[in-house]
Amino acid sequence: MTQLDKHKVVNATKWSAIAEVLAKLIMPVTTMVLARLLTPDAVGIVASIAMVVEFAEIFTDAGFQKYIIQHEFADARDRDERTNVAFWSNLVLSFVLWGVIALFNEPLARLVGNPGLGYVLVIASVSIPLQAFSSIQLANFKHDLDFKTLFKARIVGVLVPLVVTIPLAFAMRSFWALVIGTISVNLVNAVVLTAWSNWKPRWYFSLTQLKQMLSFTVWSMIESVSVWFTNYIDIFIVSISLSQYYLGLYKTSMTTVAQITTLITAATTPVLFSSLSRLQDNRQEFEQLFFRFQKLVGLLIIPLGIGIYVFRDFITLVLLGSQWSEAAHFIGLWGLTSAITIVLAHYSSEVYRALGKPKLSVLAQVLHIIVLWPVIQIAVGYGFETLCVSRALVRLELVLVQLVITYFVVRLSPWQLLKNIMPSCIAGCLMGIVGVLLLQVNTSIAWNIAAVFICMISYGCMIYMFREERQIFNTFVHKWIQR
Repeated sequence: MTQLDKHKVVNATKWSAIAEVLAKLIMPVTTMVLARLLTPDAVGIVASIAMVVEFAEIFTDAGFQKYIIQHEFADARDRDERTNVAFWSNLVLSFVLWGVIALFNEPLARLVGNPGLGYVLVIASVSIPLQAFSSIQLANFKHDLDFKTLFKARIVGVLVPLVVTIPLAFAMRSFWALVIGTISVNLVNAVVLTAWSNWKPRWYFSLTQLKQMLSFTVWSMIESVSVWFTNYIDIFIVSISLSQYYLGLYKTSMTTVAQITTLITAATTPVLFSSLSRLQDNRQEFEQLFFRFQKLVGLLIIPLGIGIYVFRDFITLVLLGSQWSEAAHFIGLWGLTSAITIVLAHYSSEVYRALGKPKLSVLAQVLHIIVLWPVIQIAVGYGFETLCVSRALVRLELVLVQLVITYFVVRLSPWQLLKNIMPSCIAGCLMGIVGVLLLQVNTSIAWNIAAVFICMISYGCMIYMFREERQIFNTFVHKWIQR
């Protein structure tokens, strides 16, 4: 495909964004309630169990979801056959891995710092076949840029914790509420996506097609493994070096920031990857679309990251409660570095995968792990505070690695990447200064709320001073008025 239907991209982004906005209006409510019902220790137990489950899910998917999204099929029959091959491969492998976890449940539980809780790991792993069942359906919708249907599925999914997890947390006051809630979400996703999909699985399998698909998916799977190591090597070290209490603080800080930042990234990343994949043979349009996405995301994510850092104590108190106050500093640092990492590193991975070069993403992750592992191993010996600062700052090494790779291999200029978001950085920093000064006046909840709105207005005024950003804002307002 050499010419992408721009209306379809815009429409996909719109529905993806609406889904994430509504989800983020619901999820903080869930987080606020659960954080007050469950202790950091309970969250720490679930975090270590999730580490094992998510690692297994990498192999059940085996890169097939990305293959379905990116591949240009010869015709409808070819697509149906390969989709069935992917579906049955996923499902069979998921049951095999669930069996392996059940067989070695107690050694695995001890490995992640939860001795005696092997049976919990077995039950939590029910999510593995459920996730495998729905992943190919999800890929089909993304391939077609049908984010309107995914919007409905997303809303149904985020409502599950309100009707399952929270009532269980009230009744049990245990990590079981989170375990059962996660299983329920995966079950609902599997049922809903299958019911709404035009494609239904049928018995068809071809070893020849499987081998052809694996030639692509093997590197995609290796990339997923490397990303898992990047995301979980620190969780593993903390789980065996510190208490479950500190693991709970550590993981919840990351999750809290992710719930805020994914309001933007989860709405744009799937659309970006699907869209770039359709344009991989048209370099000019490919780069234009990428830089457009980066600028638009930067306009939102950079002030958001700075705002999380400035108002870290307020965010922690409102979303988590006073028992999580030790997490405030890490939440602030993680929010700030997340903004930088997202616009300068994460989207580079989407470029590699869209161009069919997942090896580059693997290279970037490996180069990051080489630095991340020893840094965390040393920092954890100096206590929780040192660990948090080190973990946040070491992310900047990944940014540097991605900038170098995108320049020498993909030929995207680091200067152009930086220049593209410079207005957002300047306006965001000035907004941050305004926020710091406002907090010198008062620290009450009411004043924090007022200060947040003042910062938003000040950022809007400052970003409007830049010509290109002003044009984007005017275009958005004009379209909004027309509708």
